[in-house]
Amino acid sequence: MVGLSRAGRRFVLGAVILWLTLIIPGYTWDDVDGPAAGDPESIGRYAAGCAIGAARLPPDGVGYQAVRLDRNRHYGHPKLVRFIETLAQGAEDAGLGLLPVGDMSQPRGGPMIEAHASHQIGLDVDIYFRLDLPRLPEGERGEELELPSLVNDEALQIDPAFGNVQAELLRLAASDSGVARIFVNPLIKQAMCERQWQDRSFLRRLRPWFGHGDHMHVRLACPPGSADCIAQLEPPPSDGCGSELGSWLERGQIPSRAPGVRRVPDLSMRCEALR
Repeated sequence: MVGLSRAGRRFVLGAVILWLTLIIPGYTWDDVDGPAAGDPESIGRYAAGCAIGAARLPPDGVGYQAVRLDRNRHYGHPKLVRFIETLAQGAEDAGLGLLPVGDMSQPRGGPMIEAHASHQIGLDVDIYFRLDLPRLPEGERGEELELPSLVNDEALQIDPAFGNVQAELLRLAASDSGVARIFVNPLIKQAMCERQWQDRSFLRRLRPWFGHGDHMHVRLACPPGSADCIAQLEPPPSDGCGSELGSWLERGQIPSRAPGVRRVPDLSMRCEALR
């Protein structure tokens, strides 16, 4: 590639790698073992992108333990790792329990073969609502670990197990200035709206969505230094407890996942060059 500019070399390299991924059957983003070297950067959209310089969340830390370890999805932008550690410390100080931290992103982000359409740029994390777990050996934190849903979508009922500790955890997380939004089941959003809060401004970041009965899905805003990160619009200024929430609850039943066929997203050449 002598004589080519830096941009030209990157284009040629990306084209070659993209061609290789097309001729190697079954080669997916979860086959990548480690992060891409470079300054931390989130690239693309939350549901169509990748990550450079991702950091791995240690399996154990103050106030948290990583779960579903066999998936190899505990990577993210360093900003996300710091957020988790800060939230876990706050939960520890408040006596809320040990946070079970689930999927973040794959080592280089990118589409996952199952479970998520987003979580692709190192800025999303699932934190489960089961806060009564003891600290478990790593071998007991795989798919067999029971992390039950706290809602019944068909009956539109919330489990009494959703209580003060879960509500306070959500408040702590949504009050962080780096959070873009937190996806929760509509029934959990309703439960949060019905509580008496001195400051209700954090509620606007709690967004009702399909599923999410066993965990909250935290999404951070695009960090500095990520020029190619495509931000979402800010949530509406209201607390979202009125007609917006009502439109979900009036359905009679909340599906566990969004309708429609999931498609493989089109990624930028920058992303295709990473795997």
